[in-house]
Amino acid sequence: MRQHKSPKLRTVLAYVVLVILSFMCLFFFYILIINSTRSHIDLQKGFSAVPGDYFMQNLKNVLNDGTIPIVHGILNSLIVSAGSAALCTYFSALTAYGLYAYDFRLRGPAFIFIMAILVMPTQVTALGFLRLITKMGMYDTLLPLIIPSIASPAVFYFMYSYLQSSLPIALVEAARIDGSPEMHTFNTIVLPLMKPAIAVQAIFTFVGSWNNYFVPALVIQTKKKMTLPILIATLRGADYMNFDMGKIYMMITIAIVPIIIIYLLLSKYIIAGVMLGGVKE
Repeated sequence: MRQHKSPKLRTVLAYVVLVILSFMCLFFFYILIINSTRSHIDLQKGFSAVPGDYFMQNLKNVLNDGTIPIVHGILNSLIVSAGSAALCTYFSALTAYGLYAYDFRLRGPAFIFIMAILVMPTQVTALGFLRLITKMGMYDTLLPLIIPSIASPAVFYFMYSYLQSSLPIALVEAARIDGSPEMHTFNTIVLPLMKPAIAVQAIFTFVGSWNNYFVPALVIQTKKKMTLPILIATLRGADYMNFDMGKIYMMITIAIVPIIIIYLLLSKYIIAGVMLGGVKE
């Protein structure tokens, strides 16, 4: 009898743990949405799990605020995040493929060099980066927020590990024997096999770029070129007479909507990758 009850008990415990974790993850999103429906006065009264009736009013206050160009902020964040995700995933996958599929003398040192860059904090190179983009005439533009994403050691390492576990080198050699050019092999054979890995890293890169505050705060000065995190911080730093918590919660709610949409669009590739890995020998 114990042998029959033990698997059931483990299943029940697993579901209980999953329910608790799901609740802990979703509870804060729920509170965020609830707070976006309440007025500043109601928010000062304390916590409430009941929605208010100020959602449309808070939305109008955000959209009609001339000092906070929310529409430009959303477009800027979308351009930066989408561009960073596309460049980061493609060129990281291309670099990983180059080190994986080619056997050359500097292969090991190149891998070590890329991994050494991984441990270097962004803040250490911030001053030099700022001077460089100023001399190149890219200060107060969105380009310095997109172009550096081409070099991402963390994404490269993930792609390299995925290729080691999922791409037989014999498949690449067969394509070479058939006369397929290297870029054609990468774009038509290797890249489709890496869809799950690309989807995972595209989500992480998009979210990281979307929430990035440090670099845009250094580079961007014009309000119409600012991304959402900077605009939210600007609203948060308003004086006491103009401070409105309802507007802040509404802006944060608006800011997380594109992230949720991106996850829903790419999650099927993540699930497909997990299922593929589960049945692979």
